[in-house]
Amino acid sequence: MGYRIVVAGATGNVGREMLNILEERHFPVDELAVLASRRSQGTEVTFADKTLKIQDIEQFDFSGWDMALFAIGSDATKKFAPIAAAAGCVVIDNSSLYRYDPDVPLIVPECNADAIHGYAKKNIIANPNCSTAQMVVALKPLHDRAKIKRVVVSTYQSVSGSGKDAMDELWDQTKAVYNPTSDVPPKVYTKEIAFNVIPHIDVFMEDGSTKEEWKMVAETKKIVDTNIKVTATCVRVPVFVGHSESINIEFEDFLDEDEARDILRESPGIMVIDKREDGGYVTPKECVGDFATFISRIRQDSTVENGLNLWCVSDNLRKGAALNAVQIAETLGREVLKKG
Repeated sequence: MGYRIVVAGATGNVGREMLNILEERHFPVDELAVLASRRSQGTEVTFADKTLKIQDIEQFDFSGWDMALFAIGSDATKKFAPIAAAAGCVVIDNSSLYRYDPDVPLIVPECNADAIHGYAKKNIIANPNCSTAQMVVALKPLHDRAKIKRVVVSTYQSVSGSGKDAMDELWDQTKAVYNPTSDVPPKVYTKEIAFNVIPHIDVFMEDGSTKEEWKMVAETKKIVDTNIKVTATCVRVPVFVGHSESINIEFEDFLDEDEARDILRESPGIMVIDKREDGGYVTPKECVGDFATFISRIRQDSTVENGLNLWCVSDNLRKGAALNAVQIAETLGREVLKKG
């Protein structure tokens, strides 16, 4: 016996990836509904060997459905998530709307699967920010061993994190570089993204940080440990898919780089590729389409007591969004609903 599953936002990058991952991981789907806004009604998407037509989320009745994977943004989620939850359908939300709500669990299954039981307060579970998700997968097993005091992270985030229009903007601006008669001014971003990097993701806050940076701080504390100090600099780079992070970690206890490497190799969701030679590391282009979070460049930091550096790469549309949502659904089904 399987589940009746809804994917809301099924025409977007993340929604389509959710469908792919549900199929790839053989999630026990008895029935699947695909939703989007009215303008997409009737559009066809594929799942397994089926062709499904998009339904209008405004008209959809969530009664009798087990789980709804939402990839529709905060504004639409604010309207439709309570409707679905009240109908008895558990919402797994990819937006930022509920991440900081104390009555909504924020889940990365490799890190805090036990928190899944908190879903019952609102019938909603939050999916973390893409940059946070891959980082905490790396941090949690190391924290369990040596207790992390402080994290300094710099991100190199692909344009797919901003959606299809951003990917088109990078593509069009890249082509325009080689065509002197063509000009593609920035619309999605504040400055040209092609052959450039932009140290600005989301809105600026009063303290000078951006909201993306604040998200990494707040979400790491909620998922891993409230006592961890985190400082982040988040940068958009001209990469289509795949987020990278340079992470500096300071521990309470000494952790040798070789032991850290062994711990990470044995940890769920992680693939360690760390050879001190040309090409002995993973780049974002190589991680696209993969489930794993890749760790490379593990080394001691001699400038602080008990410090380590590492390089972390993941497909942001997968672990940073769709994959984590499906993993939450798997955890919910296994630990709570127990139908599949």
